[in-house]
Amino acid sequence: MTAAGLIFANIHDQSIPELTRVRSMASVPFGCRYRLIDFTLSNMVNSGINRIGLITHHNYQSLLDHIGTGKDWDLARRSGGIKLIPPYVTAYDQGVSGTPAHRLETLFGARNFIAHCNEDCFVLSDCDIICNIDLSEVIEYHAATGADITFVTKRVDASSMHLAEQVSIIAADENGVVTDFTCTRPEEGIVNLYTNIMIVSRAYLLNVLNNAAAHGHRSLFTDVIAPSLGKANYRAYEYDGWYAYIGSLEGYFASSMDMLAKEAREGLFGIKNRPVLTKVRNSAPTKYKEGADVKNSFIADGCVIEGTVENSILFRGVKVGKGTVVKNSILMQDTYTGSDVTLNCVITDKDVTIRDGRHLSGHETMPFFVGKGVSV
Repeated sequence: MTAAGLIFANIHDQSIPELTRVRSMASVPFGCRYRLIDFTLSNMVNSGINRIGLITHHNYQSLLDHIGTGKDWDLARRSGGIKLIPPYVTAYDQGVSGTPAHRLETLFGARNFIAHCNEDCFVLSDCDIICNIDLSEVIEYHAATGADITFVTKRVDASSMHLAEQVSIIAADENGVVTDFTCTRPEEGIVNLYTNIMIVSRAYLLNVLNNAAAHGHRSLFTDVIAPSLGKANYRAYEYDGWYAYIGSLEGYFASSMDMLAKEAREGLFGIKNRPVLTKVRNSAPTKYKEGADVKNSFIADGCVIEGTVENSILFRGVKVGKGTVVKNSILMQDTYTGSDVTLNCVITDKDVTIRDGRHLSGHETMPFFVGKGVSV
């Protein structure tokens, strides 16, 4: 069975407004040198999917700069490749595009792309997830069961996950047939979390879109999936690899800190023949000057470190001044810290300047955030 991909760039922008004020969820930086979309794109490319539609809504200039022609993912092709699907504007927008449309409405804008694809099914994925999954296995399962939709799920301990206000929980029987689909916020217990990845048969997807347009449906889950339980062939595929969910700034911070653990690194970056691809930049190596002390940290290229960095993540071009101590923090691209600065549980966006002698501290459950281009 052949497959094409559809990626939603803006669906979860409201989850972390601090970071999506100037960019889409898909282009939120993560793990020193990546953007969140890199994990979704890599999963598709590594699974042999080379025709991908990228559905945007607003704030996507940063995303376009990052994707470019798609050559870093081997998607700069005459046939297939990555295609930008522009925003679908409806009367509901009333000239304002401040929030993304419903998922079904965004799919309306992709109908031409879907109709012109010859693939048997589509992989629909959001950009609020971090994992390294072999989608070809899910597609094989989808074909073997004859499913209309296959939902990828992950068994998680709700108390250990930093979930959003509402997440989707899927119940399935011993044969993998979906029996219930609820949107809630579980506080504890083991749950079958929907990972925001689904496989949809092409004919079924087109039929859903045509019916939705005829009947004025707007929500894929409320108007289409929930009423069809027990009628359509919905299946659940359980993913057992490493998985992180970005549902809030706290969740972003916790997932980033998880990258410092060996288990997370191996589960995400250590899988043979399944690299996480991103935009390649040729930068100078990081310079560690006299007095630099770095422990258990991710350091990107192009940094200059004169102080102490511990349990932290530094993106490209970060400058850590003399006598400065950075602990349990995330400093994004081109952040500059002066001398004798102390940072603990701090997230800085790009191009932040922290002057000499400043002391900033948050907590792991409430990190201190400094917005893009701000001088402290």
